[in-house]
Amino acid sequence: MNLTVRYFASIREAVGHGSEAVQTQAATLADLRAELIARGGAYADVLAPGRAVRMALNQDLCEASVALTDGCEVAFFPPVTGG
Repeated sequence: MNLTVRYFASIREAVGHGSEAVQTQAATLADLRAELIARGGAYADVLAPGRAVRMALNQDLCEASVALTDGCEVAFFPPVTGG
């Protein structure tokens, strides 16, 4: 399946780009995150299990168990604080 992955804030800075087209066999957001972590390097550092990372599918925040569909857009970003 083909999808677009977008990275924001410190995650974008770490991986060195804001978006990329990805071809994947991942069924869920969790599976995709694991595939990206397996790339190693900055991906492994910023997306590692235990790191606070928010995920969105087609611009809706969601849990890691959500199923991916061909052509979808996935976003990874750090939690946002305000005040």
